[in-house]
Amino acid sequence: MTFLYNKAFITIASPEIKILVDFYSQLLAQEPNPYIPNIYAEFDLLGLSLGIFKPKQESLEEFANSQNSTVSICLEVEDLADTIEHLVAIEYPPPGKIISASHGQEIYAYDPCGNRLILHQSKS
Repeated sequence: MTFLYNKAFITIASPEIKILVDFYSQLLAQEPNPYIPNIYAEFDLLGLSLGIFKPKQESLEEFANSQNSTVSICLEVEDLADTIEHLVAIEYPPPGKIISASHGQEIYAYDPCGNRLILHQSKS
């Protein structure tokens, strides 16, 4: 049997959907599409989509224990220094320092709800 799919998503559930939509709109320099205010927003990331949704009231408990999550959103960037400056400008500066790894440089940042972002620049 062949597994077929149409699209891949990463989704973030948060009752604070507007704060996250504003943050990712600024970070990714794009408006969500589709966007249903206070319900759902989607950003296109080169073949992968980032969906942000507000859980229904009856499902809030299911999403409440997010501190046990091990998911990180990794974004490869062309210029790490420029990306850090951009995060500072939108008032979400990375709390740590740039890490040198065998594959390049990276830094951790966090969205307004505490989801970890790994911002990575490959070696030239």
